[in-house]
Amino acid sequence: MAITTYAELKTNIADFLNRSDLTSVIPTFISLAEVDLHRKVRHWRMEKRSTTTLDTQYSQFPQDFLEPIRLSLTTGNTSRLELLSQAQMMEQRELNRNNTGTPRFYAITDGSIEVFPTPDSDTIILEMVYYARTEALSDSNTTNWLLTYYPDALLYGALVHSAPYLADDPRTQVWGTLLQNAIGAINAESDKAKFGGTGHKMKFRSY
Repeated sequence: MAITTYAELKTNIADFLNRSDLTSVIPTFISLAEVDLHRKVRHWRMEKRSTTTLDTQYSQFPQDFLEPIRLSLTTGNTSRLELLSQAQMMEQRELNRNNTGTPRFYAITDGSIEVFPTPDSDTIILEMVYYARTEALSDSNTTNWLLTYYPDALLYGALVHSAPYLADDPRTQVWGTLLQNAIGAINAESDKAKFGGTGHKMKFRSY
C-alpha cells in the first residue's frame, strides 16, 4: 500500500505491527519519529531564509528554527557573521568595551541571536539561512516533504518508537537498521544534490 498521507501512514504502521487496537497511540509513535528525525536529518528541503532588522543586542529566532546555516548582513556590502560561543562573545565585549557598531559576531544565547558589536543603527538587515523544523503531520496537515519523498523513514521511525510500548518485539532491531539506512540515504542525497555536480566551474573576477 502506498504511503502518501498521514492516514495511510497510520494504516501501514498498524499493518506492520499486525495490531488493530493501537489507533490512539500510533500518532504518538509518529510524533516521536518526527522528533528523532529532526535531530538526525539535514536535508536541503529543510533550509529556509528569512530577514529581519537588527536594532538591539538580542533578536528572536524564527519559530521553526532548528539550526543555523549562515547569518549575514545585507546592508551595504554583504558580510557573514562569525559564530562564537557564549564565552567568546563575553570576551569580545570585554576586550572592546561593549562598543556599538556594525555587528561582526553572533552567538546563540537563551534562545535568541546575540550580536556584537551591538547595532548602532536601525537600518541593519540580517539575512538568516537556517534548517527549519518540518511541520508535523496531523489530521489537518496530512503530508509534508518527508512523507512525500521518504515515507520509509517515518514508517520505520514510528515502528522503532512503538517498541517501548509493545515491550519485546523481535523485529525492533530490523526496523532500527532500516531507519538508520533511510536517514543515511536522506542526508547523502541532500549532499549529492548540493555538492555532487562535476560540471565546469565559473570563475568570478573580484573588483
